[in-house]
Formats: sequence, C-alpha cells, structure tokens
Amino acid sequence: MGEKGSGRAFVGSFTSAGGRGIIVTAVDPASGALTETGVVDVVPNPSYLAVEHTGAGPVLYAVSETAQGAVAAWDIAGPVPRPICAPVAVHAKAPTHLAVVHGHLLTANYDSGCVTVLPLAGDGTPRAASDVLRHEGKGPHHARQTGPHAHQVRPDPSGRWVLSVDLGTDSVRICSLDARAGRLTLHGETALPPGTGPRHLVFHPAGSHAYVLGELEPTVTVCRWDAATGVLEPVGATSLFPDGIDGVVSPSAPVVSHSGRHLWAAVRGTDTVAVLALDAVGGQADLIASVPCGGRWPRDLVLDPSGTRLYVANERSGDVTWLDIDSTTGIPHRAGCLSVPAASNVVFA
Repeated sequence: MGEKGSGRAFVGSFTSAGGRGIIVTAVDPASGALTETGVVDVVPNPSYLAVEHTGAGPVLYAVSETAQGAVAAWDIAGPVPRPICAPVAVHAKAPTHLAVVHGHLLTANYDSGCVTVLPLAGDGTPRAASDVLRHEGKGPHHARQTGPHAHQVRPDPSGRWVLSVDLGTDSVRICSLDARAGRLTLHGETALPPGTGPRHLVFHPAGSHAYVLGELEPTVTVCRWDAATGVLEPVGATSLFPDGIDGVVSPSAPVVSHSGRHLWAAVRGTDTVAVLALDAVGGQADLIASVPCGGRWPRDLVLDPSGTRLYVANERSGDVTWLDIDSTTGIPHRAGCLSVPAASNVVFA
C-alpha cells in the first residue's frame, strides 16, 4: 500500500437492505477518495470483510450474514476478484465478523452465539469447519441479551490467544487455538459490567492494553492485557456521553491510532465519531471531542494504512465517508463521500 492509502479498498454491504454486494474501489493516493471500479455479487449480505496475504497472493474473505451462515473467498491478485471456492458453511447463524489466525479462518456468529474455525488451504481456500466453540450465558437486557451473541473474534498482538467478544453475555472469552487440530480451547473469560453489551475490542499498539466498546452501554472499557498469562483485566471505563443523551445510542466500532495517542469510536444514533485521548502507556482514555461522521448509522470505522484518514461505512445513508485526521489533535474532518447502498464495512488491500 502506498502513501496515504493508495491502492484498492473493498466495501461490504447488506444485500437484504438494498446493497449490491462487495464494491471494489480505487483509492486516490493524494486525496484518499474512493472511486468504484467493480462489484462482486456472489453471496448475500457480505457484511464483514478481511484481506489476508497468503503464499499464493492476497485473498479477500467475506461473511455471509444470513440464517444459513457462510464464508466466501476471492483471489484479488488481479484487477477483478476471482472466486476461489463455493461458499463454505460455518454451521451457525448470522456470522458478523471474521479473522485469519494461524492458517485458519474464524468467524463470530451473532445469532448462534459461537465461534467457528475453518482450516485454510495453502492458497487460502477455506475448508470445512473443524470446530465450533459455543458460548454460554446471558445478560440483563430483556431484548438483546437473552442468550450469547458472539460479535467479534480476533487474535491478540502476540498471536498466542484468540479473543471473542460477546454482546449477549457481557464478556470477552480468551481461547487458545490448536493449529494442528483446528480446535479452540477456552482459557478464561473476562466479565464486564452487566448490560454493557460489548461489541468490538481493539489493542493499543504496545500490546499491553485493549479497549472494549459497549454497544448497549456507550462506554469504552480500558483493560490491561497480559499476553504471557492470557488475562484481560478491566481497569477503567470512559463514557462516550458524560452528560447523558436522549434516544437510541449504539456505538459500533473502535479504532486506535498508529501512534497510540488517540482512540476513535463510531456511534450510531448520534451519527458521530467520538475522539478519545490516550495516555502515554494506553491505560487512560479521556473523551475530548465528538464530530459528525458524515452520514447516518455508522456501522463500521477503519483507519487507512497510512494512519491519516478514517473511513466510515454509513449503513442507513448508504455511503462511505472519509475524514482527514488532524495530526496534532486527532480530530477528524469530513473530506469526501462515495455512495454505497447499505454499506457495512471497509477493508484495504
């Protein structure tokens, strides 16, 4: 990837809400502007994407967030994405997130409350599932927490552990992955305050802290992370609205700057990006600003590879906006927009 995010980006969408599948875009190296160059329409609701560079070249993965639950993969070495397999079942409902860990594709499955493991062939092709780790528990929210709802799965910076964030059980599970057997083993579970509804977490660049974004309770929980023991310990929480707010508020995606000085969080309902300042070691987060995201219902927020821009997938206004970041204050400002109906996620290649 060149300076200021030159190259390509892929945008997922909800076809059930009018999306056209995965939108392929070119990224202007100077302005960061996205220009549509193609569409991939293979699976319904490719709502979350990931790019992995394999020995055979870069591969694009997508969940199919449906009741049948599947993943799909494309070779993106050429200008036009080429499917490398038929969709592969995850044996769970509504996969919402995926990550590649030690030669395996893992999906977090919201409706079924579990994590699926699919081994990858040498060329990146997903094989049949080797394991499904089911979560247990519930929370106090009568409509959203009647059972487990795995929302995110990701490796820790050391590569030793896999963390799964569960909105329904108000907890984060820490697992080990047996790469030979393709199986997950539960190592521990970190409880968050009841009703938090944790959605996603991100790590500080130093690897010693993680930040868990609550969807039901608009907070960022700062956690100390010990990779040696696989222990995640909450040490504090920062409200995204210290003075309170009326109406539906649903934070969706946290991002940490490359420098480790700032954390941004997309907030649906207020249609804003919250800006938090982090201290030198990442153990303290303070809300310093909240700015418009440029659209409605920001489902995803990502940082471009250069670390100078944020891209927001606005689901209900049907667009992706990009925001230039002030290098001193960390405050982003809207710079442009691309129409993408029912946009859900952005990844760079």
